[in-house]
Amino acid sequence: MKLSFEQGVAAGVAGLVATALIAGVLLVDHSAVAAPVEASAQARALPAPSGDAAFRDDATHASVVFAGGCFWGVQGVFQHVKGVSNAVSGYIGGSGADARYERVSSGRTGHAEAVKIDYDPRQVSYGQLMQVFFSVVHDPTQLNRQGPDQG
Repeated sequence: MKLSFEQGVAAGVAGLVATALIAGVLLVDHSAVAAPVEASAQARALPAPSGDAAFRDDATHASVVFAGGCFWGVQGVFQHVKGVSNAVSGYIGGSGADARYERVSSGRTGHAEAVKIDYDPRQVSYGQLMQVFFSVVHDPTQLNRQGPDQG
């Protein structure tokens, strides 16, 4: 694999930072470090969505599109959520002519990988789907990632 100058510099800096962090961890006086504080289960739990009541009606079908990096990870989670009838991977943005995995993966087509989710709002609410998305599927602080998946 051939790296550009900028990529080489970034890799070198990342290596130095990692080495400094490891060295810093090894040199810490552990007697000065306080014991970890365990958060209560209530503090760790995400609050239940509160605004869903306004969106509920007699509808038996609704759809939402989530784009969170690699669509395989997003689709895989939502296929197992009770009330979700369909989760289909695809692309948003860009042009139809460029919407092929190899081209989109280059990052130059203007597309984002996305998943259209069809669900029954009587069984699962939009807020609950958002809660699954942000607590299980997607960390918005990581660009185009879910765990080990990148896209």
